[in-house]
Amino acid sequence: MSACIEIPLQDTDEVIEVDPDQLPECSEVFSILLQERAPLHVWVNVALAYYKQKKTDDFIMLLEAARDKGTTDYRDYKTDQMRAYDMLAAHYVQEAYREKSKDKKRELFMKATNLYTNADKIIMYDQSHLLGRAYFCLLEGDKMDQADAQFNFVLNQSPSNIPSLLGKACIAFNRKDYRGAMAFYKKALRTNPNCPANVRIGMAHCFLKMGNAEKAKLAFERALQLDQQCVGALIGLAVLKLNQLEPESNKLGVQMLSKAYTIDNANPMVLNHLANHFFFKKDYQKVHHLALHAFHNTENEAMRAESCYQLARSFHAQSDYDQAFQYYYQSTQIAPANFVLPHYGLGQMYIYRGDTENAAQCFEKVLKIQPGNYETMKILGSLYAHSNSQTKRDMAKTHLKKVTEQFPEDIEAWIELAQILEQNDLQASLNAYGTASSILRDKAKYEIPAEIQNNVASLHYRLGNLKLAKDTLESALKHASSEMEKDVKYYESIQVTMKYNLARLNEAMSCFDVADKLYKEILKEHPNYIDCYLRLGCMARDKGLIFVASDFFKDALNINNDNPDARSLLGNLHLAKMQFALGQKNFETILKNPATASDAYSLIALGNFSLQTLHQPSRDKEKERKHQEKALAIFKQVLRTDPRNIWATNGIGAVLAHKGCVIEARDIFAQVREATADFCDVWLNIAHIYVEQKQYISAIQMYENCMKKFFKHNNVEVMQYLARAYLRANKLVEAKAVLLKARRVAPQDTVLLFNIAVVLSRLAMAILKDEKSTLEVVLQAVHELELAHKYFQYLSVHGDKTRFNIEVAGVEANTCQDLLSQAQYHVGRARRIDEEDRTLRRRQEEEREAFKQKMLEQRKRREEEAKMSREQLLAKRQEYVEKTKNLLIIADAPTEKERKKGSGRPRKDDYISGTDSGDLQRDGAERPNKKKGKVERKKGSGRKRKTEKYESESEEESAGGGGGRGEKKPKKKKLQQKNAKDAKEKLSAKQRLKIVSKETISTSESESDGGKRSRSRSRSRNRNRSKSGSRSGSGSGSGSDHSRSRSRKSGSRSRSRSHSGSESDGVAKRKRAKNRIESGDESDKSRSRSRSRSRSRSGSGSRSRSRSHSKSGSRSRSKSANRSRSRSGSRSKSKSQSKSRSRSRSGSRSHSHSKSKSRSRSREGSGSRSPSRSRSRSHSGSPDKN
Repeated sequence: MSACIEIPLQDTDEVIEVDPDQLPECSEVFSILLQERAPLHVWVNVALAYYKQKKTDDFIMLLEAARDKGTTDYRDYKTDQMRAYDMLAAHYVQEAYREKSKDKKRELFMKATNLYTNADKIIMYDQSHLLGRAYFCLLEGDKMDQADAQFNFVLNQSPSNIPSLLGKACIAFNRKDYRGAMAFYKKALRTNPNCPANVRIGMAHCFLKMGNAEKAKLAFERALQLDQQCVGALIGLAVLKLNQLEPESNKLGVQMLSKAYTIDNANPMVLNHLANHFFFKKDYQKVHHLALHAFHNTENEAMRAESCYQLARSFHAQSDYDQAFQYYYQSTQIAPANFVLPHYGLGQMYIYRGDTENAAQCFEKVLKIQPGNYETMKILGSLYAHSNSQTKRDMAKTHLKKVTEQFPEDIEAWIELAQILEQNDLQASLNAYGTASSILRDKAKYEIPAEIQNNVASLHYRLGNLKLAKDTLESALKHASSEMEKDVKYYESIQVTMKYNLARLNEAMSCFDVADKLYKEILKEHPNYIDCYLRLGCMARDKGLIFVASDFFKDALNINNDNPDARSLLGNLHLAKMQFALGQKNFETILKNPATASDAYSLIALGNFSLQTLHQPSRDKEKERKHQEKALAIFKQVLRTDPRNIWATNGIGAVLAHKGCVIEARDIFAQVREATADFCDVWLNIAHIYVEQKQYISAIQMYENCMKKFFKHNNVEVMQYLARAYLRANKLVEAKAVLLKARRVAPQDTVLLFNIAVVLSRLAMAILKDEKSTLEVVLQAVHELELAHKYFQYLSVHGDKTRFNIEVAGVEANTCQDLLSQAQYHVGRARRIDEEDRTLRRRQEEEREAFKQKMLEQRKRREEEAKMSREQLLAKRQEYVEKTKNLLIIADAPTEKERKKGSGRPRKDDYISGTDSGDLQRDGAERPNKKKGKVERKKGSGRKRKTEKYESESEEESAGGGGGRGEKKPKKKKLQQKNAKDAKEKLSAKQRLKIVSKETISTSESESDGGKRSRSRSRSRNRNRSKSGSRSGSGSGSGSDHSRSRSRKSGSRSRSRSHSGSESDGVAKRKRAKNRIESGDESDKSRSRSRSRSRSRSGSGSRSRSRSHSKSGSRSRSKSANRSRSRSGSRSKSKSQSKSRSRSRSGSRSHSHSKSKSRSRSREGSGSRSPSRSRSRSHSGSPDKN
């Protein structure tokens, strides 16, 4: 029992108690409050008590009066004033929420706004006031940010304020921040676990939005536990059950909805869900009742849109399309953006009404919200497929391709796609039909329908696969015959179409008799089949039977006098027979018919008629100008109707070209050619423009390309154009060849004969004027001139007056006659020139033969001289060999093992001087591969004589023997050291002591023979250039890059030039020789110092030069100079550099005292360089021992 309200009596301490549960009449209480001048808070409490008793009028009256009549002479009266304003404003807000009239609602919102504004002036930041104002902003809908700010302000002061938390949760949910909304709901529950059931419902909706249906179900069940009458919980659970799509769950869902309806039969959500249920039960009366009830019991636009949709689809199901259209349309006007079902239904209604544009717009809206809706894409593809806009046809193709990608087994989508692709991509269309047929045959287990086979055959026909098209059509005809029982009328109609297509195929395959028979069979069954008459007429026309063709076309006109195809074909026949008036009349008749008033073909035909008139020879400029203007106007009219019509555009270009606007005409023709390359007229027109611009080469190329591209056989008209271009380019021979080829095609064409005569006469005239023409050419020209004269004479009498002026042929014939009268002069001149040329050629031939004979004799004489020279050289060589064969002894070739131990490369032939054979035997164990050569040279000669191959080899060995040919290759160094060590181990101790180095010691032949004691000191400079046939690396005598050594030396080899007082044979005469001397056992002790520096360059030849000075004991001074040059046939490719300095001292003392200084330089042509320079000095203190 609530506490009583005390109304204090004025000027007393007594009070009047009012029981809130048993309130008296408001007027009585109102009078007491006025009489006792009650404080404001009493007025507010009494008004609130009446509100709780649902006496809203009394509540409003008391609060309105309290603002003026209530006493405010106490401390907290402002709080009570604010409460009065807020309570009244909140009441107005609730009334506005329930109000259906927009005007009344707007008025109530205005009152509430004024009251809250007045309350703001009293206490602006009171929590209760801010909460009321925040919820008012939420209900207004467009002031959510303002409500959010007020809730935040309250929460800053009181973080656990439950109304603020719930308000924040609502704002977060509307902003699709479902996790944030869930957090606010949870905080409110933690603050007060006994929150009403609606809090749990809010949480359940958050769970649903986050995809957690199980937790949403638990939240709805908890709300239902807290409040058994909670309609929201019942609706939520019912929807979850219905979405399971199971019979038992559907039954439970409907039961929950029925219970909710029992609790609140005005709840629009319950009503709409029940209407949806009864729609599937096909109980359309209940659907109407529930949906209308829901529509009138809510002001929420989303709910009303749902109600309208339920009404619309119930009328749609009952085929009441007008009512359905009305409710679909109303639903789309108030539906939220994501509710697309009304748009889908409205699109269907527009299709039913034939308004494809509006239907497409509706389905575009659906597709915008649901881009993956393939049903919508299929419908849009079908709508756009038949559009006149190429852009929309492309969109249709795109939509249907997406459908086939997502659902590759959708047969309808494949067929729709194939039909769209028929317009511009025949092969892709054929592939799509093939896919649909495969799905039908393999997966659906159906036979391929005759309609699809007919379409496939038509595509094969258009692609040129005539045999395949014929087979497919025959199969389709058999299938249609087998299916005849199902629908006789339908299959008979499609059989007629397929027979007609089969006849067209036979016509294309040149089976004219079969085609004729099929056309006539169709006409027997269907005499009014106009297309058969037209095809029969075309076949007759192509055979040249003009009158028969005309009869067929007239038969077609008898069936339908307004048939534009028949009129057009008949008009073309008249034009072909030059009956321009009759042809023009037929086309004008087509244009007079309102149904074909804008027929593009007829208009272009009339334009071409005017254009043809311009090409007729006429001197009436005014008439010509009128025809130009008429043709131009007709072509422009066609372009206004069809801006992409290439024939009209080409016609405008032709008119401009005739007017002389060549540049503009060329631009138009270029644009037409860019639009399509399969239009031969524009190729010819571009070539004509080139001729007018005198670009004959381009024109000729264009004519030839056009003929190759568009005509299987030689086309007489194009060939005449080509000949004209050759004639203008002054290429008369080519023009003549083209015209003669054209005459083989059309020998009866008089215009062609006239053109041939013109070219022949021009060519003959040019040849006769050319004084350099030969007799044969002149005679041929005269013959062709006679032919031209005959042709002109014939054409001047029997020529076609309609095609050219025969008077011109007579003039040309006279011109040819004049030229023929002068022909004998030109023939005589050519004959004289020919005789002179023959004489000159005969004389030149004789001179050429004489010169040839002279050259043969000279060559024979040179060959004989060369033969004699070779014989003399051979004789001298043989003589030289005979002289020198006793001086040389061929030594045994060393074994392979011994060759490896040597410092140089193995040679094929080794020659050793016979005088030094003893020395060779003494030193053979130490140096088995060393060789000596000795060749005598003529005295007093400063140059080296050519020697045999073995001489150059011995020289090379003597020059390089001291150093073992230097360093050959770095990678073989270890192998050489090992071989040297093995050879050393085989020698005796005494022999090893004698082996000091591989340097050579130079001595004279007199010392080798013994018999003379001498002390000599020599200085020599040696320069060598050698060309070697072997590959080698040059180096110093010791085999290293830089070395300094003191060694004992057992033997040496050298090449020298010297002057000495005594010689080996005791004969006092000067000799130049190449010596190879071995000194070892003969000299017991020698002391030598050598310092060498060498520089060499290897190549294919060598040149050496040495100078030496010696002093003997008898104070004789000798100078020797030697200069040698040798060449061999091979080239060295090695490249190396080395420097060496060596100093040696022998263990024995020589009986001669000599001092020598040498300097050598050699070059080899292989590109390698090894600079070396050597200086040697030797002293011998003991006398020669004989």
